[in-house]
Amino acid sequence: MRPERPVRPVIFDLDGTLLDTAPEIAAAVNDVFAAEGHAVFSLAEVTGFVGLGLAHLVHLACQARGVEAAGEAALAERVLAGYTASGGTYSVIYPNVMSALDVLKAKGHPLGVCTNKPLGAARENLKHFGLTGFFDLVIGGDSFEERKPHPKMLLEAAKLGEGAVFVGDSEVDEETARRAALPFLFFTEGYCKLPEGELTFAGKFSDFAELPALVAALGQR
Repeated sequence: MRPERPVRPVIFDLDGTLLDTAPEIAAAVNDVFAAEGHAVFSLAEVTGFVGLGLAHLVHLACQARGVEAAGEAALAERVLAGYTASGGTYSVIYPNVMSALDVLKAKGHPLGVCTNKPLGAARENLKHFGLTGFFDLVIGGDSFEERKPHPKMLLEAAKLGEGAVFVGDSEVDEETARRAALPFLFFTEGYCKLPEGELTFAGKFSDFAELPALVAALGQR
């Protein structure tokens, strides 16, 4: 009898992958910047800032509004406080995420989250949408000194088991998976800033209902 293959871990990005959080991030950024007398940002502008963590997001916002670098850290703290306090009011979970996680969990896949969002805020997001119980591990942007696209976070999450796969929505996620030498499944409805043809992925999907089959197909290769 052939030994059973271990069930591969499935690691997820958060913003733009499991949850559409851009409206909530935009609200927090605009509250802080408007209070300082700056013009508000459009949702598209803020979405364009997402990907490399909160500090980088606020850095780009400060550049766009001519704010001196010395003030960035204080603004980032206020944005994070406002975002965390909003409790998911303006965010939404992508369709069929819950059912896909149900299927993967039922099949024995260890599940994790690897996000550049600060860990506390990531956990609050997962709690708000009732997702906490699905995940064996959550790694945030402040869990290590390095953040995506550095592979350290993802490699740590991949210790959940043999043959991990990373699910994400952006060029940052794709680069992280590539640098970690892990297969990447690309969710096309998130915040990617590059044309699809410039990314390398083992599979792509626009609906989470497709994800369990894509993960199963990886095991057949």
